[in-house]
Amino acid sequence: MDIGIPAETRDNERRVAATPETVKKYVSQGLRVRVQRGAGAAAAFDDEAYTEAGATITDAQGAFAADLVLKVQSPKAEEIAWLKRGAVLVGMLDPFNAQHAAALATAGVTAFALETAPRTTRAQALDVLSSQANIAGYKAVLVATHHYPRFMPMLMTAAGTVKAARVLILGAGVAGLQAIATAKRLGAVVEASDVRPAVKEQIESLGAKFLDVPFETDMEREAAQGVGGYARPMPASWLTRQAALVHERAKQADVVITTALIPGRDAPTLISAETVRAMKPGAVLVDLAAGRGAAVDGRRGGNCPLTETDEVIVKHGVTIVGYANLAAQVPADASALYARNLLDFVKLIVTKDGALNIDMNDDIVAATLLARDGEVARRT
Repeated sequence: MDIGIPAETRDNERRVAATPETVKKYVSQGLRVRVQRGAGAAAAFDDEAYTEAGATITDAQGAFAADLVLKVQSPKAEEIAWLKRGAVLVGMLDPFNAQHAAALATAGVTAFALETAPRTTRAQALDVLSSQANIAGYKAVLVATHHYPRFMPMLMTAAGTVKAARVLILGAGVAGLQAIATAKRLGAVVEASDVRPAVKEQIESLGAKFLDVPFETDMEREAAQGVGGYARPMPASWLTRQAALVHERAKQADVVITTALIPGRDAPTLISAETVRAMKPGAVLVDLAAGRGAAVDGRRGGNCPLTETDEVIVKHGVTIVGYANLAAQVPADASALYARNLLDFVKLIVTKDGALNIDMNDDIVAATLLARDGEVARRT
């Protein structure tokens, strides 16, 4: 069986779906691997390294013509046309995009979207959202330091004392927790907020202060428990109280990092335009939900409606960073982790003898199925 590794063609995408490390493991299993020429160049993996690992270098159509195609992001329309009927496609395939899922089904492809893997212990090794969010949280802090016009740590010098930066992190999932840890390592004073009370201990264990918005109703408490490891939309009553607290803390913050996403829904608004107006001149807002928020004036914002996707803008003296794909800015490690996620998934659908075996009784395989036999898989 052939595995194809095409080059990624989406804007600002520098990752690759296989590294020489994982190619070597596929080859040892008796699989033939075709890597598109230059596919790993942006992630510091050259063609020679792939060749030494046992891969064959090919062109784009050769990579897409494989029996099993591994991608980072979903293929474009012209790339879908290169997939052969009956092929298997695995990657982060934007499962809530109904039009794209229908196009894959029409192409006769069996597609697996790894974003929908269950949040279970068994699925941790192939949890692409966590592996990439971890990198995004780290990079968000470094991007913030680049745009912040002062030091992050407290410094005592002969010329005087420099105060530590105050960092506010909204959302304490994988990205948020990594952002907390990174900001603390850089010497910042960190506060963090999340709708889920269970993360308070994690936040405090990393040295940050937890901003607590007490729950007043059973409905608020139930929503705060989340589902499948993700937050759920909170009642308006709680959101109003949280917004007031966030507004006050954001006014004091030097850096704000927002990380809140809800699968299949618009990202919630955490920092309003009014809050940005009240923030300090020179403050920085890094919005990890850029491009996935509610529509504003014909464009998608993020956790802040002022955010512009893949742009760095200044509003009311505040620098707003809207990079939509921060993980791709650390392409070598992001690719290495993602490639291992894919390798662990492939083990579920390919036997040790290198034969395809899709077992729909496997909960991970069933949960990630996006399209098969010309139909889009139903989501419960």
